[in-house]
Amino acid sequence: MPEWKALTRLAADAVRQPLAEWLNEDNRFEAFSLQLPALLLDYSKQRIDARILEALLDLARARGMDAKIRALFDGEPVNVTEKRAALHTALRSPIEQQPQEALPVVQPTLARLSKIAQQVRDGEHRGYTGKAITDVVHIGIGGSHLGPELVVEALGGVPGSDPRCHFLANVDGAALHSTLAGLHPETTLFIVVSKSWSTLETRTNAESARSWFLERTGDVAAITRHFLAVTANVEAAKDFGIPEENLYPLWDWVGGRFSLWSAVGLPILLAIGPEAFAELLRGAHQMDEHFRTAPLDRNGPLIMALLSVWNSNFLGATNHVILPYSHRLRVLPDYLQQLEMESNGKSVHLDGSPVRIHTMPILWGGEGTNGQHAFHQLLHQGTRAFSADFIVCASEEVATPQSTGVHHRWLLANAFAQAQAMMSGLQVQDPHRRVAGNKATSTLVMDELSPFAMGALLALYEHKVFCQGIIWNINSFDQWGVELGKQLAPPIFDQLDGKPALQQDASTRGLIEYVRRRLEKRRKQEDKNV
Repeated sequence: MPEWKALTRLAADAVRQPLAEWLNEDNRFEAFSLQLPALLLDYSKQRIDARILEALLDLARARGMDAKIRALFDGEPVNVTEKRAALHTALRSPIEQQPQEALPVVQPTLARLSKIAQQVRDGEHRGYTGKAITDVVHIGIGGSHLGPELVVEALGGVPGSDPRCHFLANVDGAALHSTLAGLHPETTLFIVVSKSWSTLETRTNAESARSWFLERTGDVAAITRHFLAVTANVEAAKDFGIPEENLYPLWDWVGGRFSLWSAVGLPILLAIGPEAFAELLRGAHQMDEHFRTAPLDRNGPLIMALLSVWNSNFLGATNHVILPYSHRLRVLPDYLQQLEMESNGKSVHLDGSPVRIHTMPILWGGEGTNGQHAFHQLLHQGTRAFSADFIVCASEEVATPQSTGVHHRWLLANAFAQAQAMMSGLQVQDPHRRVAGNKATSTLVMDELSPFAMGALLALYEHKVFCQGIIWNINSFDQWGVELGKQLAPPIFDQLDGKPALQQDASTRGLIEYVRRRLEKRRKQEDKNV
């Protein structure tokens, strides 16, 4: 594409000038920051100027960005490999804006979710012995787990946020035992989330949780008071023992990593209440409206996507670091890893032809200020190229009678200082103390860590992912790559239990046989001890 070639030439010129010199312009912040719903996007520390930004926008126009945004909101099948729409925005839009496919199901489902959440929070829905529910165990994985966990961690834990929510995803038995430790079956509610009801980790954990419950209650009928499910496979959930009135739907037009706004978000409703959940949806919808209507040069999600393409494809920054300076947003890097890398970790274009450039950069990160005493050393003096997002809250997250604001000011000061250090570096004679700088970063300042602002932040990243996919001409809504390992696991499971592994490759067969010998040795030792 000529637009791509033009950006390649601009990149060759851009790297010659130290990034700190770009910040000498008096109006730099005003020119390269953008007020969005409930937050500010500051990208003035990015290696761009007006000419580069216009060239990036030319690339977006050449990819038909305006038309693709309309197609997303009009419910066209933007998920081309599965021939589906991606209607997650309909989950948070008012009735008058919902597409026909979502209109008959979204509001009734939300009403049912709000009802059960309020009943649990008010003590109206009780356990089989008449005791109130004090703990909720959410069983899912991937898209049915990370979003709810993030939002509950961010917005829960405040007065009125009971019951306590726990999240079980890993099939490791240690995760199961640590989650259930200290819980009581008569006061625990389980939510099982699996679209197909065949996800191995979720199914295994759900069956073990049911066994734990029945071993302690001896009452199969009690399951009706203690197990809910979110699924598209109603019959399988009913066979599990969950009555139909305890089932909540998932639809094909909502992908897992875009699903926290749906019934998958039931733990959020339980933790923060239906009114706060409605604010979460309202914040996301406001960002949807911004994305749908803002001109391209003032469109926050698009600008973030273009900066990602600029850094990774033209400036060689193949790592992107997420740095939330908020303890309550500590799960955000994990959530964005799945949202972005599962969406855009692709190697073929929409027509199946190979992609000959890198698509999604490797995304990782961690909580500030903890990361400053861990991996920031690599960021400042290592040899890897990266870009970064700093996420901060303007106002103090948790106001308490003892709060003086000192902690929060130090948190903000450290975030701004780290971004400044990555930009300017430290040019001294001693090579061991020298910091190169020239690292491009953006800073997102949330007005406050409220449900509305949280909804806006997550919708911003969702739409950024969509725009990246348009630029790279890939499908951001499928995830075929996660299936292969799942298909290979069942025969290995049987072979670990004694079935011959003759058809396996030499390495896998060797590992299976080694573990089997170790297990057999352990069994013999246990028999000897008995």
